[in-house]
Amino acid sequence: MSGTVALALLLAAPPAHTAPAHRTGPVAAGRTTGPADTTVRIPLQGAVNARDLGGHRTWTGAQVAYGRVLRSDALNRLTDADLDTLAALGVTTVVDLRTPQEAAQGPDRLPPGATALSRPVDDHSLYRTIATAIASKDPVLQQQMLGDGKAEQLMTAAYEGFVTDPANRAAFATALRDIAGAQGPVLVHCSSGKDRTGWLAYVLLRTLGVPAAEAERDYLLSNAYRADADRQARDYLKSAGYMENPDLLIPLQQVREAYLRAAVERMERDYGGLHGYLTDGLGLTPRTLVALQRRLVRHHP
Repeated sequence: MSGTVALALLLAAPPAHTAPAHRTGPVAAGRTTGPADTTVRIPLQGAVNARDLGGHRTWTGAQVAYGRVLRSDALNRLTDADLDTLAALGVTTVVDLRTPQEAAQGPDRLPPGATALSRPVDDHSLYRTIATAIASKDPVLQQQMLGDGKAEQLMTAAYEGFVTDPANRAAFATALRDIAGAQGPVLVHCSSGKDRTGWLAYVLLRTLGVPAAEAERDYLLSNAYRADADRQARDYLKSAGYMENPDLLIPLQQVREAYLRAAVERMERDYGGLHGYLTDGLGLTPRTLVALQRRLVRHHP
């Protein structure tokens, strides 16, 4: 197995023996424990980080509607049963945030009739750096590249790049327009479903009026959802001789408050806050912002 394929396993692939779980209701894991949790996890065999963005309350007391926007990791390992699940959810549009290099590791499997839209977001060489480290099989080089806080620095730089890179801003803006204009449920994903998808989901929830702490809670759920698959990926890389210390990858596999904060602080410095980022940074019009509200927020009478 090449280093690039090993990386694909690390980033996206769930354990081969994953079975459907009875998780069609609220999930309680880690920081989500408690009766107020309304997160619905989508049970898929070939993707571990799938959930509905609905259920979150806005500052006005309205609720983000279920079944309108879903988020996930890559769809290239979906089973036929998974496709049936997505078809039953009515998914009509899949927005893929992966770069062409990542997508080349395996094209999405889509439910019948769904339209795939490629909106690649660059990771500022993160993918290439990890692939180089893994492929080297050299523990000294891997320590030099990823140890002593370097992995965290790579993640922070990638998150800041979500805000500072013009091409990335254009991709995120287009993805939000895709969501605003879709005629049915939209599924958004990248490779692991945690960073680019996590930032887009955070921005979307904040745009809809969900408080920052609640939007961050959804972001951090990826740690609970991916924990088993990520641990098994590290175990494989060690047993196959790729890494003597696969724990060097943990900062890259996880989402962290510090990573999200890096992007938020950059957004505030460059654009003065969320509204400036949406209008000046992403170029979204009031019409698009209103369309997102009308399509995704359910107001109680």
